[in-house]
Amino acid sequence: MQYFENILDTIGNTPLVKINHITKDLKGLFLAKVETTNPGNSVKDRMALQMIEDAEKDGKIKPGGTVIEGTSGNTGMGLALACISKGYKLICTLSDKQSKEKMDILRAMGAEVIVCPTNVTPDDPRSYYSVAKRLANEIPNSLYVNQYDNPSNTKAHYLSTGPEIWEQTDGKITHFVVGVGTGGTISGVGKYLKEKNPNIQVLGIDTYGSVFKKYHETGIFDEKEIYPYVTEGIGEDILPKNVDFGVIDHFEKVTDKDAAIFTRHLARKEGLFVGNSAGSAISGILQMKNRFKESDVVVVLFHDHGSRYVGKMFNDDWMRDRGFLEKESNALGLIMPHIDKKLVTIQAGEPVETVIQKMKQFGISQIPVMEEGKFVGSISDQHLFGELLEDISIKSKCVRDIMQAPFPFVDANANVEQVSKLINKKNAAVLVKDKNNEPHIITKYDIIDALH
Repeated sequence: MQYFENILDTIGNTPLVKINHITKDLKGLFLAKVETTNPGNSVKDRMALQMIEDAEKDGKIKPGGTVIEGTSGNTGMGLALACISKGYKLICTLSDKQSKEKMDILRAMGAEVIVCPTNVTPDDPRSYYSVAKRLANEIPNSLYVNQYDNPSNTKAHYLSTGPEIWEQTDGKITHFVVGVGTGGTISGVGKYLKEKNPNIQVLGIDTYGSVFKKYHETGIFDEKEIYPYVTEGIGEDILPKNVDFGVIDHFEKVTDKDAAIFTRHLARKEGLFVGNSAGSAISGILQMKNRFKESDVVVVLFHDHGSRYVGKMFNDDWMRDRGFLEKESNALGLIMPHIDKKLVTIQAGEPVETVIQKMKQFGISQIPVMEEGKFVGSISDQHLFGELLEDISIKSKCVRDIMQAPFPFVDANANVEQVSKLINKKNAAVLVKDKNNEPHIITKYDIIDALH
């Protein structure tokens, strides 16, 4: 019979998967180290177990004790697995920018979750760092894990992740790419790989709002670099001891928008349902494309699973609210800025005065005219202006008496050029139906926005 003694024995030995589509125009072979196959669905399982086991060996925690940690969610999940198997209680402090899914998963695994504000300094007593430290001082037989400064974090990746990558690539790896947060993964893997081959390039992915890149390049800790960002799992407003800047050859910053967009691309183009930091990493690789040549073997580590981001990067409303949702290069893409708004129409039998009121109320310049559920005409502000100049009394007449021809419908996949050719002096707009068969209007302003 083949089985593991407990869930902790399944940590590690994660696969390398070729990236086929997103990097097809780049030189080199690109391989993803997919850490989602760990039992806690993230790379953090490795170091969580290492930190607990090293603490036990050093006598820092005894049976029945409490493990406390400030986490973005994934380390907490790894610690939860270790605590369940070893009989410890777990308390996790998280910043309020972390996804609800991460918090719910931790609670489901028996952890106590304390949510702290994001927009405070690390030494503020309300920060998730400070709250974790305070609890560790107050609770007897407790261990503040402190993944940021705990050397067991880096050690775990030096002992497991690095050797796995070296063996899986038969020593042919030329570049290692990974998002940097606590620094344990890049430092541990980087140290191991450079001992095997000093020419291997170790490339860290950073985010705007984080201090890493500038500090690496100048040695200056610039507080002006620090500001809130939505990308999860990478970047810091502190310098963790686990970040070995001497091992890292280059930092590449990636925007929140690109990180979110490429997180979705990995799922839809590669079938890799992975987390936000993976989107950052693959976007960073595309930004660094000139660093790679045909013979290179580039390994990029994907930290965690996409299920932890279904309410964020994989949610259209969340993406749209932040201006992250990509526009399709067709008629559907043109209506994305107002797809959530119902089409404003006028009935043919209503008075012209109502048209004026609706244009004013909704700030629009043209209105489709309907009768018995069908589009029978249209009115534009330019046409209405001309009619009013000739006869002001038309305000009391029916819309059907002055309406123009109905706006034409275009296919949802019609490109921007095809749509724009239909909008002219005689025809102020076109209509298109969305995926739910609901009609929407496309105006010249939508075309201008798309071409901006």
